[in-house]
Amino acid sequence: MIRRLVIRDLALMDRAELELGAGFTVVTGETGAGKSVLLGALSLLAGHRAAKTVVRKGAEECVVEADFEVGEDPRFDALLQELDLPVCDEGLLLFKRSVHATKAGRITINGGAATLAQLQQLGELWIDFHGPGEPQKLMRTETQLAMLDLHAGLGKALATYRAGWRQRLGLLRAADEAAGAEKLSEDEEAFLRSQLEKLGSLDLSDAAVAKLERDHARASRAQELGALLGQLDAGLGTDGLGEVLPKLLKASEDVSRIDDESTALRDRLNALAAEAEDIRADYARLARGLSDDDESVGELETKMNLWLEFRRKYGPEAVHVRAKRDGIAQRLLSQGDVEARVAKLRAEAAQLEKDLRKQADALHAARAKAADKLAGAVRKMLGALGFKKADLRIEVAAAELGPQGSDAVRFLFCPNAGQDLLPLDQIASSGEAARVMLALKTVLAAVDQTPVLVFDEVDANVGGEIGAQVGRELAALGAAHQVFCVTHLPQVAALGHAHLVVTKTQDERSTTVAIAPVHAKRKDRESELARMLGDRASKVALSHARELLAAAAD
Repeated sequence: MIRRLVIRDLALMDRAELELGAGFTVVTGETGAGKSVLLGALSLLAGHRAAKTVVRKGAEECVVEADFEVGEDPRFDALLQELDLPVCDEGLLLFKRSVHATKAGRITINGGAATLAQLQQLGELWIDFHGPGEPQKLMRTETQLAMLDLHAGLGKALATYRAGWRQRLGLLRAADEAAGAEKLSEDEEAFLRSQLEKLGSLDLSDAAVAKLERDHARASRAQELGALLGQLDAGLGTDGLGEVLPKLLKASEDVSRIDDESTALRDRLNALAAEAEDIRADYARLARGLSDDDESVGELETKMNLWLEFRRKYGPEAVHVRAKRDGIAQRLLSQGDVEARVAKLRAEAAQLEKDLRKQADALHAARAKAADKLAGAVRKMLGALGFKKADLRIEVAAAELGPQGSDAVRFLFCPNAGQDLLPLDQIASSGEAARVMLALKTVLAAVDQTPVLVFDEVDANVGGEIGAQVGRELAALGAAHQVFCVTHLPQVAALGHAHLVVTKTQDERSTTVAIAPVHAKRKDRESELARMLGDRASKVALSHARELLAAAAD
């Protein structure tokens, strides 16, 4: 539940800080006082999009913060970890969202920067809004199916079914793509085979290509290289250092016998002579490696020309050429296997469809069983809400296999005795639809894991004793949920475990909205109920307000 809510510079509200508790909280105020500001704050924290106009005039940004107590519910930390956000500390989930008048807003969750999409994912977990448009949602068959599935506890079974359905669609899509792929003509196939054969004639490993380029460079300048290597051999051999160094070595030996301090210099000169001989020998090996075999040179030239052609066509590096070679090979391979691949994919999809039909049959059986129980519970609740002779049935009919199974679900309603059962959208008025929705929500509350429920004037179009019963049902929801309800009915407001009043003040220059609790002060609450009854100064209205509060306390 929400323990603390802070609102700053939102719409007409300057600042409000509320300490909230469990149970049923009612929100009242004059028409146009700004009760929607509280709902707006909650919707911001739920991840709903917001225009810049929500920022109070004259302020730079609006900020909404909440401390949400998750208790021992493991779903929150699991989702936070999945979203790579900080987990809850001591069971508290901390939200903060700002909307700036000119710049991008900011969102933090448990102190970590978050995105609007992440806030929305968490919002789906902790809060559910029921507003004036909710009864219209009830008219949609997908909403009716979702409610039935919730009552039947089919969450896991449906998740498994939907995963299989998506897999089947993927297989069919892959089969269609494979079957529709352009098949090579005989000439195209022959051309690709010749290209593959040519590509296979050359070792395309990185090491082999590097050696080819090196050998070709040497062979193409063999004459120049031979002349240079001859100069080095002469300079390092008998015509150069080979003639001079022996004389220098003898002189250094003689010097070391006369002056032993020169011994180290003699050793260095000996090492120099040895190194010079090694260098000469290595250059000589290079010279011997120069081939004057025309056939070998021609083969090297052919390979180099082939490599240059590949590089020009397919890319500058060996890896690009190898990728082209492998692509051609795969294309040719697939040509001989198209029909077999399509058949395999379709066979896998057909087998999966058989499994899905078995799962759909199981879903149908569970839905048919749950439909009778849910309809019975809703009929009982509708009786309490003033429909003494109303009837509601849930029809589960066979349909084509689809993403939700193979069922078509319709809620059939009859508000009065002697009338035919008809789909809700053909018979229910707005007031009737609102009460049917409330009855469903009340029955489903036992299996609904959403901790916070927000009702915006769900009691519209009802009044009198029925209004009081609506209030009792909303209060009953507060036993398992934290419930907020914006209401104009004093019968409902009197039943709140907590009572918040929104007031609007205006002067010549500005308009401000404030929200404050009145449930802690009996006279303040009586005054607000008397206002809702018609006149806060009326003794009759005040007396009636006291009666409502006394009845609610019983």
